[in-house]
Amino acid sequence: MGVQLGENSGDELTESHDINVTPFIDVILVLLIIFMVAAPLATVDVKLDLPASTAKPEPRPDKPIYLSIKKDHSLFLGNDPVQMDQLGTSLDTLTSTDKQKAIFVRGDEALEYGRLMEVMDNLRAAGYLKIGLVGLETVGK
Repeated sequence: MGVQLGENSGDELTESHDINVTPFIDVILVLLIIFMVAAPLATVDVKLDLPASTAKPEPRPDKPIYLSIKKDHSLFLGNDPVQMDQLGTSLDTLTSTDKQKAIFVRGDEALEYGRLMEVMDNLRAAGYLKIGLVGLETVGK
């Protein structure tokens, strides 16, 4: 609530019924900054040289689970390193033992086919049968 002071007001002060939007704008700007900072943190940051694919891309699930395999054979579940023998228990913890969740495997282009099959066999032995392979989209081919 504000008061208008003018030359013709005399001794009486009249109330102004304009809405003050400054606090609303401040909150929106703070939320914008928070989302701009948080958005890059929600992506997977393991650097790989993914092979390209001409297949039609599928829609991305809400919270995908990425298993990344680097060319030096190191495994990453999301951004966290994981050992091959602890892969099943780490996935059980991450998925709350929901074996129907899809696991997206991101393999480096220089990775040997045998190592990729070893990881997929380990996933199958742990009970995760929904496995997707991730590649780069090719444009114009």
